Parts: sequence; C-alpha cells; structure tokens
Amino acid sequence: MSGSVRPFVPGSVRFGAWAIGVGVVQFVVAMAVVQSRYPGYSLLTNYISDLGNTATSPWHAVFNGSIMLLGALAFVGILAAWGGFPAGGSRLAGLGLLLLASLSAILVGVFPENVNPTVHGIVSLTVFAPGGVGLVLAGAGMRPTTHWSGYGGASMLLGLITLASLAYYVPTQFANSTFDPGLIERLIVAPILLWALLVAVHLGRLPVRPRIRRPRTG
Repeated sequence: MSGSVRPFVPGSVRFGAWAIGVGVVQFVVAMAVVQSRYPGYSLLTNYISDLGNTATSPWHAVFNGSIMLLGALAFVGILAAWGGFPAGGSRLAGLGLLLLASLSAILVGVFPENVNPTVHGIVSLTVFAPGGVGLVLAGAGMRPTTHWSGYGGASMLLGLITLASLAYYVPTQFANSTFDPGLIERLIVAPILLWALLVAVHLGRLPVRPRIRRPRTG
C-alpha cells in the first residue's frame, strides 16, 4: 500500500511515527507478558482490562503503566505527525477523535476496572467508539491522488470491524450475554492497534524535508 508520490514532510512527522509505533509495540509486548503471569487467563473469556485489575492480576502495574504510556505516545505522535496526513475535514475529524481515544486510554490505566468500574467503563467506551469512527473518517481522506493511496480502504475496513464488533458487544454486555467477551473485545481493539502500526511504518518511510542552509555573511 503505497502511492507513487512521496512528498517531503517535516522532521516532526517521523518523530510522530516513532512515538506511535513504540507505543503500540510496547503495549502488545506488555499484554503478552502480563497474560503469561496471570493464572488461568483466557484470551476468549477474560477482558483485556482484567490484566490491569489490582485484585486479580499479579502484574497489574505493568499493564496499567503500559496502556497509559500507549495513550500518551499516541497523543503526542498524532499531533507531531499531523502534517503527514492528507489535509482536509477528514483529517481534522478523524485525528481529532483518535486524540480523544488516546487520552481515554490513559484514563483506562488510571482507573482500573475494580477500582472504579463506572469510570473505567466510560473511558473504555471513549477509546472504542471514537477510535473506530476516527479510523473510518481518517480513511475517507486518504484519497488515491495522495501518497496514502491504498491505505484509505484498509483504514475504513479496520474502523468498520471495530464498530461492528462494538455494536454487538455493548448490548450483550448490558444483557450479560456476550459470547466469548475477551475475543469480541479484542476484535474491537486489534484493528485500532493494527492501523496505528501500519500508519507509523508508512509515516516513518516518508522522506524528511531537508533543511535549507543559509550562507554565512560577514
């Protein structure tokens, strides 16, 4: 997925790419490590947030710290890489919603599920819903005439997977009838993380605008 034209971008875009990429990778690694230390943890039936439960997860501090770091790096990274995305209303709306999701991810770590279930549920939802809609809107702006050619459809598809999974997940959570809730929750979260990683790699490969050196005078 690459366009024929790769414009020069400010150095901040590459910094943003690194921030987003590092945030995603460290979070995925942290999840795997904490899962391995959680007795009887199931990817199908356990919620992702169970890893941050201060009463049941032996390494809850690692998970909570990791998701807060993910949110912080994603927020900084999106702002730094803003100029690398196609200009327009889709960028403003899509990335704006992803910034909201990033801030909410920080709060997920601040308020573990067993410490304040109500707040935890609200901030989790404001990661999931804005994240999914943000991917769709950002993808709508990735037109074939830009260096994002080929990414628009993938971005919208990933966002729709998140939203479709969320549409099933929320009502069944209220009815306590969710089939394999851990699996469904991962179908909500995984597309957002995959999108972030793809975007980080693409932005990191764009050529950085060279600095113009002015001749010395005097």
